[in-house]
Amino acid sequence: MDTLPLDLSQSPTKEALEDFLEGCKLRSIEKEHPQLISISVESDLLDPLAVLESIYEPTEPHFYVERPAEGVALAGAEIAVQHSPKGENRFKESSDFIERALDNAIAIGDETLPFFGPHFFCGFTFFDDVQEDEPFPSASIFVPTWQVSVREGCCVATANALVDADSDTSAIAERIWNANTKFKLFDYDSVEVSPDNKDRSQWRIEDVSEKGGTKGFGESVGKAIAEIESGSFDKIVLARAQDLRANQAFHPLEILNALRDRYPDCYSFSFANGKGQSFIGASPERLVKVDDGLITTDALAGSAPRGASAAEDARLGGALLRSEKDLHEHKVVLDSIRRRLETLEVRPDTNSRPSLKRLSNVQHLYNEISGEMPNELRLLDFVEQLHPSPAVGGSPRQEACARIPGLETFDRGLYAGPIGWVNSAQEGEFFVSIRSALVDGDAARLYAGVGIVDGSIPEKEIQETDLKFKALLENLL
Repeated sequence: MDTLPLDLSQSPTKEALEDFLEGCKLRSIEKEHPQLISISVESDLLDPLAVLESIYEPTEPHFYVERPAEGVALAGAEIAVQHSPKGENRFKESSDFIERALDNAIAIGDETLPFFGPHFFCGFTFFDDVQEDEPFPSASIFVPTWQVSVREGCCVATANALVDADSDTSAIAERIWNANTKFKLFDYDSVEVSPDNKDRSQWRIEDVSEKGGTKGFGESVGKAIAEIESGSFDKIVLARAQDLRANQAFHPLEILNALRDRYPDCYSFSFANGKGQSFIGASPERLVKVDDGLITTDALAGSAPRGASAAEDARLGGALLRSEKDLHEHKVVLDSIRRRLETLEVRPDTNSRPSLKRLSNVQHLYNEISGEMPNELRLLDFVEQLHPSPAVGGSPRQEACARIPGLETFDRGLYAGPIGWVNSAQEGEFFVSIRSALVDGDAARLYAGVGIVDGSIPEKEIQETDLKFKALLENLL
């Protein structure tokens, strides 16, 4: 990727921008390849979610993620370039697409700014292959037409465009100029507030784990326990899905505003397909982060509710730290992640014992794992190697994941798949899309899963999924 120090916040005119784009058009002809143009400028501090809300259209793809506790938020919408590879090679083909795009990219602005240059927003389904009628393909990658990013109080607005031999550079310059002007003069009063979504007088909820509801899920858990006892696998993660229908349409961004306030330590996210469907949630689990040559991932497993008082909370947390079943489940996850990192020649570093990760309504056993990233590897190499982790799939991975479709009665789609971004340095961050829901007009499908190991009890696993459903239901109803 080439970088140029053009700053639209200073002296350039719209005519100068058009002249520059004409030069990019000539370059696309010379290289016989379209050029991805990315213009980044620092702006006054904006709320990316509010900006996204101001231009939200169900017919336009968008991406949003925020982790308030870390002061990081990104939002982008519309498409400059996109790619949707299928099948078992989807991660490699995605990496190759990103590499080709960056080989034909020109980034303009101050490259020391956070989130400078084009970012590739990615969503991968849990399984390599999906049904044709699924809302999302097995891999969705796009660079947005516009993006607003915040890191620790620094806000950057980015406009992206694809320029080729047939491009109308005057129209592209007009669009970029108008977007830059809007970001500089953004007026929160101009954002229309939709009607209150909380007054839903009629709604129904249907457990689709099986026709028998929680009883059917309990039977699936029982079958999984029997297969674990017979030695088929050590752990398997099974999920339930609940279908909710309301008396008016859900607004995914309004739901996210509540989620980010309630779960500041989680990744609040929305991935929209441009067909009216958004996959949203508040995930506590990072899959992998690569920043400045350091790779970081999480081992998260085992669950307990939060207490109503400090004493009760400490008692529940202490019981979780001593639970033989939960410690075993966590060790399966941790050992698997370490093995997978070692396969990629990373020397993982972590604490010998787990700590507690406390969220507003649930607490988990948790370890952070880090190591130096080998130079020859790309971020999506780690996404492919680490997904699915035993926290959402099972162990051994191949045997456990092969049984999931036979024990669940719905397609997972993006549930428990990797969602995140890759930047122009081939670094970035992915999280595991759990604690999530697929929103489609007045309908929403909620997902919640649990890890099944030797010693699991079906009734307790049902209670755990109920607890996880509650976190989303409280923000939907």
